[in-house]
Amino acid sequence: MKYPIFASFIILTLVIRHAIRRNRRLDENSRHSFWDIERAANEVRRKPLDDLIFVVPDMSRFPLSVMEDDEIVRDCRRMVEELSAQKIVNLTGQTNTDLKFRYGAANLPTLMEYDERFTLLVQNLQKWADRLWDNGYVEDSIPILEEQIRIHADISSVYRKLAAYYRDNGMPEKIDELRKSAESLNSASKASILRSLDQA
Repeated sequence: MKYPIFASFIILTLVIRHAIRRNRRLDENSRHSFWDIERAANEVRRKPLDDLIFVVPDMSRFPLSVMEDDEIVRDCRRMVEELSAQKIVNLTGQTNTDLKFRYGAANLPTLMEYDERFTLLVQNLQKWADRLWDNGYVEDSIPILEEQIRIHADISSVYRKLAAYYRDNGMPEKIDELRKSAESLNSASKASILRSLDQA
């Protein structure tokens, strides 16, 4: 009885060792592949940035006088105004390697600056809209939330709030527009946003 058990143990050990070696080989191949691609991306020369789509926040619809004495609202408004005079690009969903291949490695720091400004813009728009919404100025927060949709921000709560507002105010066609916007996102949040809209 001991021999079959011992033989099974040996076979199991060999199978496990084979699996470990195979996984190591796959990991090593994957690492080599990654660094080969990265090396190639780093060798791409600088290319024109002509096809970048710059984001310019449209403040014409924003409720600039609502809660203007509130420190958070005031800070958010000031930051959005400052950012509106700078170059902003939404690069969500694109890796550094993608950007280096497309525009050249030398352009990466500039592109990162543009993208960081986009993140900062979205954060301040979100904080501003939330502050108004939470203080009962729901209707006044809507243009700021809609601006985030226009610039293709991928904040789930923006979609949820707008969907709830449109539903409660008899505007189902606007929820359909939100769905179209969500479908065009290049973001990991896309699927969860679409699911939340299906439940609206």
